[in-house]
This record gives sequence, structure tokens and C-alpha cells, in this order.
Amino acid sequence: LAFELERRHPGERSILPDDPAHAFLCHLIEDTADEWGTKLMFDYRWAREADQEFCSRWLVADMAGPVSDDVLEEAARQFRERQVGRMSLVGNTPENRPIIEETYRRVLSAFERHLAQGPFLFGTRASLADFGWFGQLYQLSIDPTPMGIMRKTAPRTCGWIYRMNDASGVEGEWLDATGSLPGGVLDLLRLAGEVYLPFLRANAEASERGDEQLTLDLFGRRYEQAPFRYQVKCLGWLREEFASLSSEVRARVESVLHETGGLDVLAG
Repeated sequence: LAFELERRHPGERSILPDDPAHAFLCHLIEDTADEWGTKLMFDYRWAREADQEFCSRWLVADMAGPVSDDVLEEAARQFRERQVGRMSLVGNTPENRPIIEETYRRVLSAFERHLAQGPFLFGTRASLADFGWFGQLYQLSIDPTPMGIMRKTAPRTCGWIYRMNDASGVEGEWLDATGSLPGGVLDLLRLAGEVYLPFLRANAEASERGDEQLTLDLFGRRYEQAPFRYQVKCLGWLREEFASLSSEVRARVESVLHETGGLDVLAG
């Protein structure tokens, strides 16, 4: 949807950096948030009883509107059971939880590092990458357990979420294409290179073989889940976009990915 709006309204408050190298890296960060960051949100929401109880009630109350307490409780119970029952399908298992929680710690650390230097990831205006992580972090800022972690360890990120919640009036500039990327942005790209892109490759290979499970090592731990067809498409789209870059732009992107990882996956 974001890219379709960009095509329909070129130059009108674009959320893609003008520099094509930064635009590709911005998309990579957003895709990591969209496809891997959901595991953080889903796991913290449904792994613990306190979060399950709170989240099932407020989500159902929001969807159902004014209903009696009995109706609310029964609907919340059914919704909770459904969501908890889907956890293993998307890789949210007790065995994978340390990897997921380490991801959350690293994301918060990256944002805290970056927000000490600037208001948004690719300049003084919100980018696709900002909106991608905002979608996950906003939910994590609501639910009891991840909210507590965020408020204790990432106060700048809490403030950034409030700003992102209505950035409609924010004007600004993109990063200078000739300068170095901020450290926090590199941290998010390193997360993509160390975790997300290897996951996408393992998912694609398992899907091609017809395996019921994909397996790989992340953060020195074994990660397993059933392969997803849609994420095979995600890898294909990223590889196509990477291959379409001009030689000069691709060389600049490769220079960054040599540092952060994942170049071998994108090069196919």
C-alpha cells in the first residue's frame, strides 16, 4: 500500500528517501519490522497469562463495542484461545523465545542510540522504515510486559512512538546521501543481516524442498518454525529490487551490507 501511494502521488510528502541507496536500505528495515518484528509483538502479547488476559479483553472490547461483561469475557476467552493456539505456527514457541526477546532488546537499543542523535531514522522526517517499526513498537508499548521493558530501558523510544502516532504535520529533510549512516540505523540493518535475511533464505530453501520445518541458528541458538509461502515472496521482492539498482547505487548498498551482513542472501 505504501509503495502504491508513492506511485500515485509522486513527490507528495514521500516516505521514501530521495537517495536510491537509502531508499533500498529503508525498505529493508521496514520489511524486517513487518515480517520479523511481528514475532516480537505476537510473542509478548500471548506468551504470558497477564498479557493474554489484558490484551484479549481490550482487543475484543475495541472490536465489539458496548456489550455486557459476560459477553465480553466469553468473547475474550475465545479470542485468547485462538491466538495462543496459533503461536507455534508463526514460530512463537518457548524454544524460540530467547531469540525473539533478544531481538526486542536489540531493537530498543538501536532506537535509543539513534534517537540520541536525530528524530527519525533517515533524517528529520518520517520514512517507511520509521512507520514499519512504529507499527510493532506501538503495540509493544501498550501490552503490560513489553511496555514495562520499554519504559525502563528505552525512554526515547517511548517519546518517538508518541511523535510517530501523529506525524502528519512534520516537515523535514532526508539524510545527506554523501554522509555516513547513523549508528542506530546500522544497528537495525545489522539485525536484518544477522537475523531476518538468513531467516528468509532458510524459509525459501525449506519451502522449495517441501520441508515441514525450517531450522537455522540465530544469536547462537537453534530456531525452528514451519515455512511460510508469503515470506518466500518477500525474499524474491527484495532480491529483485536489489538487482535493479544501478551499478553505482548497488556498490554503495553493498558497502553498507558488507558491514552489517546479509549481502550474500540478497545477491542470491
